[in-house]
Amino acid sequence: HARAYSERMISELRLGAADMVVEIASNDGYLLRNFVDRGIPVRGIEPARNVAAAAIESGIPTETMFLGRATAKRLRSEGLQADLLIGNNVLAHVPDLNDFVAGLATLLAPQGTLTMEFPHVLRLIEESQFDTIYHEHFSYLSLLSVRTLFARHGLTVTAVQELPTHGGSLRVTARHATAVTPVTDSVAAMDELERHHELTNVATYRSLGARARQVRADLLDFLAHTQREGKKVVAYGAPAKGNTLLNFAGVDTSSVAYTVDRSPHKQGLFLPGSRLPIFSPDRIFEDQPDYILLLPWNLREEIASQMAAVRQWGGSFVTPIPRLEVF
Repeated sequence: HARAYSERMISELRLGAADMVVEIASNDGYLLRNFVDRGIPVRGIEPARNVAAAAIESGIPTETMFLGRATAKRLRSEGLQADLLIGNNVLAHVPDLNDFVAGLATLLAPQGTLTMEFPHVLRLIEESQFDTIYHEHFSYLSLLSVRTLFARHGLTVTAVQELPTHGGSLRVTARHATAVTPVTDSVAAMDELERHHELTNVATYRSLGARARQVRADLLDFLAHTQREGKKVVAYGAPAKGNTLLNFAGVDTSSVAYTVDRSPHKQGLFLPGSRLPIFSPDRIFEDQPDYILLLPWNLREEIASQMAAVRQWGGSFVTPIPRLEVF
């Protein structure tokens, strides 16, 4: 995903050694490496000190700070301006959206291009993705809301693209309103789609409660049925959204024996609330359970492919969202 994006932007914007690419919430620099490999200068902005240190160690120049008006002005006074400014899965995490977007506008070069990726609230509502609501997310965004927000700070959205990541995301492209840039038909099309689904109506958002309760009821019915039949159910993954789902449904080890995760940092620990122990995925092949509940349901194809041997003993996968499915 990161490589494809980088190659596309290098080609479209004709980026070279004279340009500057800046990424907000740049993590360990995995995206920016694609530009470095092509000889394009980069700068990361990452508030987590340990992660920023890993990026610097790998050769990605990184500022350890949160972006806002004040920090952007300081960076600009030091000569930093972004010809391409990137923010992937950070906009929804920001407590003060106006301060953050003002910082983006300050850091963006007069003729620069800004791209932001964020989960699409339309997908969240239509596909009952209530489990993606958790403490790290301050906002759930539509194109309508982002256009309004950006316009407040002199930025114009010129294009929008739908992405499959995180259950369905948008990538918006924006520029300074003073930079004469045509707005593509994609913006009007997405605007029409969001209005068709009544994203300007508060009742649309309230409907998510009923959808969430239906997901819970279906999951509990399934688990009760498997218990009556004496079948064993385990889970796969230890994502944040999995905890939201399990605790909302009141699931514990009485109906789901444990979960597994590929991350060694999570193995040997427990999921909060549900207290499911976390093991290595190897545990599934040892126990050969009847059903595997996929908590990171957005990665169902990838996980089912990795765990294809489950089918050898007649095991099945289960996804709870957007609706319960056994496959």
